[in-house]
Amino acid sequence: MSDRPDLSARLAGLAQGLRTIGHAVPGIDLFAAVTFAPVPLIVLGAFFGGLWPWLAVAWIGGLIYALDRLIAHAAPDAPGGCEFPAADRLSVALAVAHFGLLLLGVAALSGATGLSFPARIALFFACGLFFGQVSNSNAHELIHRADKRLFVLGKWVYISLLYGHHASAHRLVHHRFVATRDDPNSAVLGESFWAFAPQAWTGAFIAGWQMEEARRKRLAPEDWRARLAAVNPYVSYVLGAIWCVLLVGLLFGLAGVLAYLALCLYAQMQILLADYVQHYGLERAQTGTGQYEPVSARHSWDAPDPVSSLWMLNAPRHSDHHAHPARPYPELRLGETAAEGRPMLPRSLPAMATLALIPALWHRVMDPRARALRKPARGL
Repeated sequence: MSDRPDLSARLAGLAQGLRTIGHAVPGIDLFAAVTFAPVPLIVLGAFFGGLWPWLAVAWIGGLIYALDRLIAHAAPDAPGGCEFPAADRLSVALAVAHFGLLLLGVAALSGATGLSFPARIALFFACGLFFGQVSNSNAHELIHRADKRLFVLGKWVYISLLYGHHASAHRLVHHRFVATRDDPNSAVLGESFWAFAPQAWTGAFIAGWQMEEARRKRLAPEDWRARLAAVNPYVSYVLGAIWCVLLVGLLFGLAGVLAYLALCLYAQMQILLADYVQHYGLERAQTGTGQYEPVSARHSWDAPDPVSSLWMLNAPRHSDHHAHPARPYPELRLGETAAEGRPMLPRSLPAMATLALIPALWHRVMDPRARALRKPARGL
């Protein structure tokens, strides 16, 4: 007999997990249920329009926030030594879903399925939010995996969003220089998102290229086969992006290319919003040797909200990711949220990303919090 639980047992376990959100360590089934919940709505919306795409938007933009506020209790941290062997399988499934939804979304937005204009608007936002919040969180997990196959899968998720350089810039630049002026993806106090975004995009692209070039030259293999294998990965990022655009053009014409570029731009904006929010106004102090202090929990804004954490594969537990970049998402820890000097967002990460679109409101809410946290840091 198989030792796998039957379907009824899995459903019973999932139902139990839903009832204990915020009070028990979530299993992979719960992450899967939350991340995949809007996928059928998006698919139905792409084919039939009507209320389906609006329901997808309502789930992503409204229900997740409402459940966060209703439960208002962070899920406990996974015990030390606890393993989640199904975590990578969910990541692979989400990556496959991403590619399917991307093609379907572009097809529907280009007019291939005959959607009305209002339905296309709703579908655009549903797809863009999914790509920017779930696909990004998942690809981010994959590019930190030691398994080369998983890394390549995550890289191609980013390439399909015309953001392939993130696979290099995030690992080689952001993790090394986070919360300093040397990191293009760490927003300084007083900077608006609209000023941050273009500088972060171009700065990360250039800095990632420079780091990859330096690494390639340092290796400097003599054998031509080894040199070919050591080609700067930016070649694959750029050529891959061109290939994606050409493929969309061949399949769906100019309308498809325009829809694809718009979706990629909106998804990239979601990614940049997450970067902006998660390190806004925080800075690492310089030591007497001119180096920066080690990265700690004081250099990332975390969020305890339980449902949006499931939705974004625990990306809101950002400080622990910086402390342990290879730690799989179900094992990321929040720790003591009430500790003195601990940066905690007043609302969920998606909610604060929305607030960041309105600089006046963002600065009114976040600048006093960031200033209060910077004073002890400068005393080092």
